[in-house]
Amino acid sequence: MSTNQAPDERTESTARTTVEVRCTGHVRTEIGEHSFEYTFEGSTLREFLDAFFEEYDVADMLIAETEAEATTNGWAPTDGDPPGEWKKNPEGEQTRAFARVAINGRFNEHIDGLDTELEAGDRVALMYPFMFCL
Repeated sequence: MSTNQAPDERTESTARTTVEVRCTGHVRTEIGEHSFEYTFEGSTLREFLDAFFEEYDVADMLIAETEAEATTNGWAPTDGDPPGEWKKNPEGEQTRAFARVAINGRFNEHIDGLDTELEAGDRVALMYPFMFCL
């Protein structure tokens, strides 16, 4: 999975952002730490993930390449409109089934997806597995 834009579409950025990374489940096991600071070039979740995945081989745990990888058959009925407001990222920018990326406790889908702007000190949680509790 690559969250990179084509080289001619990227804007030159020398800004560096430091965030607090929180890892749960298999991500924590793979990385070996549950909480640490991480500095990357840029200021978006997309730029963070590109840099992070170059250093840590956990992209396949978190990012779905296809719609099928992002969904699962579950026990909850899917017919009709669910209550509330529901958003999802476009195909190729979704998390895998049972995985989530959150910024300061909010799923990235409910902010601006991979284009979410990150600020110094933000908490980026990489969760796999993640289970909804109803």
